[in-house]
Amino acid sequence: MGTNDEIFEKVREVLVDALGVDDDEVTPEATLVGDLGAESIDFLDIVFRLEKAFDIKIPRGELFPENLTADSNYVQDGVVTEAGIAELRKQMPHADVDKFAQDPKVENIQELFTVQMIVNFVASKLGDKE
Repeated sequence: MGTNDEIFEKVREVLVDALGVDDDEVTPEATLVGDLGAESIDFLDIVFRLEKAFDIKIPRGELFPENLTADSNYVQDGVVTEAGIAELRKQMPHADVDKFAQDPKVENIQELFTVQMIVNFVASKLGDKE
């Protein structure tokens, strides 16, 4: 499909269209929720648009894991446990879980959802396709 820069540009277009943000707001470090104002309904739209833009299939929960924080093995007292961190690493190899692990409060989990995480995810999906 191309380079990370080409993937980033397409991801940027998807996010600009899905979230109604300006191009310059969509940087690799930008978080979907905190910086770009995404809400849970937007995640479905983003997945749909990514599938279309890159001609890939993204099974439900693959890009944005679901229900992880509802599992008491993974979360205790509002903090993601070591088992939860391990599960995040398994489910989200494309995210910067190490950074999250430094302050693994549940409310910080949305900081995993960055533009770069999506670029990494799409790059790996495209690599699998070839």
